[in-house]
Amino acid sequence: MKQFLIRHRSRLPTAAIVLTLIVGVGFLADAFWLYGKAMVGQVLLTRAWAKTLEDGKEHKPWPWADHWPVARLISEEHNIDQIVLAGDSGSVLAFAPGMNLQAAKPGEGGTVVISGHRDTHFRFLKNIKPEAELTLQTKGGFHRYRIEETMIVDSRTTRIDPTLDNGQLVLVTCYPFDAIDAGGPMRFVVVGRKI
Repeated sequence: MKQFLIRHRSRLPTAAIVLTLIVGVGFLADAFWLYGKAMVGQVLLTRAWAKTLEDGKEHKPWPWADHWPVARLISEEHNIDQIVLAGDSGSVLAFAPGMNLQAAKPGEGGTVVISGHRDTHFRFLKNIKPEAELTLQTKGGFHRYRIEETMIVDSRTTRIDPTLDNGQLVLVTCYPFDAIDAGGPMRFVVVGRKI
């Protein structure tokens, strides 16, 4: 009887270890799925963007996509070269930063607003400082911006007016960068002025 209890107890820790490993692998797979989707998405988006530059037309990155590339965001200082999609819905931001469709387009003189996820494409904003330069490539050419300020705002009390005619680039992401929970009301906002 004593041997049976000892064998039974030795199986319990083994089962707990196996279960813990399975759960851990599941969490890792879920985390890598988000990063993997973002990386593969950028490859397909880059191809669609190249076609757009060739013929000036909108090209969807895959047949069932409800979005298309409208710009390319470049920060040499932060080793960033990302395609920007039309719109800023959740389905767009899952693949790339998204340009607000109510805001101005680069070169129009108004406010250009681009949103992105803090844990993928816009993670680099954590390290951006005033005076840094960003470039937006559009079908019409290159538009350079110098960062003037960064700020943390509460989305419940602060709104970005995309209709202002001020030649600004506004990048928006959730804050804090290392939060465990997704979403929340706080936003990290980067404001740049056209050079």
